[in-house]
Amino acid sequence: MELTFTIETLLEKCKAGNRKSEKDLYDYLAPKMYPVCLKYFKNIPDAEDALQEGFINLYKNLHTYRYEGSFVGWARRIFKNASISMIRNKKAATVGTEPFENAFVCRQPLPIDALYEKDIINCTSQLPDGYKKVFTLYAIKGFAHLEISRFLGISPSTSKTQYLRAKSKMRAVLNLHSV
Repeated sequence: MELTFTIETLLEKCKAGNRKSEKDLYDYLAPKMYPVCLKYFKNIPDAEDALQEGFINLYKNLHTYRYEGSFVGWARRIFKNASISMIRNKKAATVGTEPFENAFVCRQPLPIDALYEKDIINCTSQLPDGYKKVFTLYAIKGFAHLEISRFLGISPSTSKTQYLRAKSKMRAVLNLHSV
């Protein structure tokens, strides 16, 4: 959607409770924010739920936007935080045990992609729970160690250490030199 007026005008109308402006803002931002949400979820329904949560949070917090920097960048943080919050609410304990079906969606290929799905499932099932969660989030889902540390309530260095140890154990199982 192309705006025929400034974002500032649209935001002011939204703050005043104008429903049409809220719809216009939704139409403008949804195509930009949906990929942000999709990055955090491997299925469309969860990404759509995160998108809706993001808009709820955005409308609630519009009054805090100070017109400093990019509005889209400011909104992106809200949608990213809504996605992370949804993941936390689903309890990080289940993240490492989800099936790997569709796990390689919306990210750059990693070396681990060369392995067959059954090999990954077999290898990760032999890892301790903490290693499995960190390995899944970092190597398969593409999260950064800082994000993983927030999800799991551990330090970034613990996340890195658990990933390296998981990788080492998987190398031993698969007889590989690098994963």
